[in-house]
Amino acid sequence: MKDLYQVIKNVRVSEKATMLNELNNEVVLEVDRRANKIEIAQAVEKVLGKKVEAVRTLNQCGKLKRQRRADAGRTAHWKKAIVRLKEGETLDLV
Repeated sequence: MKDLYQVIKNVRVSEKATMLNELNNEVVLEVDRRANKIEIAQAVEKVLGKKVEAVRTLNQCGKLKRQRRADAGRTAHWKKAIVRLKEGETLDLV
């Protein structure tokens, strides 16, 4: 990945993400599947303007979905990044 503005796709907001944000100062992001931890950290520092302490990543498999037919389809695979911000940094989502 060359362009850091295309690394971060979306901020994921869920109960677990909110708990991680409150307890560990971590933000859950949906990122490009080809991005590595270094590129994700650089993108957060450049695009969001926050200092990064650590990055954890995992690949999420798409779920099987059935649309009123016998054959099942599938949602897209995506990559999740859990980014821990340095002490004193916060990201206001709302």
